[in-house]
Amino acid sequence: MEMRKKLIRVAVALTAAVALIGSTAPANAAGVKGIQGGLKIAIMPKALNIGYFDAWNKGAQTACKEIGARCTYLGPTEATGPAQVQFINKIIQQKYQVLVISAADQNAIVPALNAAKAAGITIVTSDADVAGASVSSRVTAVLPAESARIGTAEIDWIAEATGKKGSIAVLSAAATAANQNAWIAAMGPYLTKTYPNMSWVGGTVEKSVFYGDDDTTKSTAQFNAILAQYPDVAGIVAPTTVGVKAAAAEKKSKKAAVKVTGLGLPSEMAPYIEDGTVEKVGLWNPIDLGYVAVYAAAYAKAGSFKGTVGSSFMAGSGKSQKKYTVTAGGITYLGDPFTFTKANIATFKAIY
Repeated sequence: MEMRKKLIRVAVALTAAVALIGSTAPANAAGVKGIQGGLKIAIMPKALNIGYFDAWNKGAQTACKEIGARCTYLGPTEATGPAQVQFINKIIQQKYQVLVISAADQNAIVPALNAAKAAGITIVTSDADVAGASVSSRVTAVLPAESARIGTAEIDWIAEATGKKGSIAVLSAAATAANQNAWIAAMGPYLTKTYPNMSWVGGTVEKSVFYGDDDTTKSTAQFNAILAQYPDVAGIVAPTTVGVKAAAAEKKSKKAAVKVTGLGLPSEMAPYIEDGTVEKVGLWNPIDLGYVAVYAAAYAKAGSFKGTVGSSFMAGSGKSQKKYTVTAGGITYLGDPFTFTKANIATFKAIY
């Protein structure tokens, strides 16, 4: 809790400049024991100009200042693997030492990551990982929570909203997004087992997913496609901050009866929660995701953290310091998603 409070204070103080391509945190001479000072670190989101990743970068920049690193936030403006590959190639050319990246495509970026690794760049994925067969391309993946729990939690939220009855659909990001796909895979059997009076609009979860590609315009179109194809749909789950915001905005505009929930930034979803358009959304703290990933990468670069199952590293300092341990698949988890409702949205919308 103390680390979270510390992160919040720092995050609020940061300016919007960190969200621009090429924004850089200057090195701090103090640094952290066991971490090389002056590391040149690239922080790469799936795409720039997305509120979720602005918050993710705030945490990363905070950690960068604490460890005395020179960190640059850079990346494409579209969330695709090929677009990220161009920037991965740039960081190789510009001789970065560390890369913290949210994978826009679990497969397409792997050859470029392997080339970066061969060039001596230490790589940690954060928020979204590479495919399971390609985990050797990075040291560890810092992810929000165990994938199944993120998916099943969202089913609980939509069941609560619909009165545990009716058919539902999913408005996701890209079809190639590893994190969304893992969450959605967990939703299917959980809905069937836990909520017998609920079903998928397409018969199965796989046939009930619509892809908005983390683009507001496309996500809005896909929301309308769901309503057109399934006019009696009771609920829509959007496991993406772009998608859930677009769905909420269009639901409000059309005065649609369908219930909406998913993973949303409190700052972006506050208007829709406050006016009753959406009852509940959830998310982890993206600030923590960026923050912890930088520490993992820095200790890995120093050689004191290997990323093997059971190995661990510390993030933070003093009373705010916390230990993180690698689980199966080389994954480091933060914790369960947190929910936002009318009861707490006023507090959290000012944070991230």
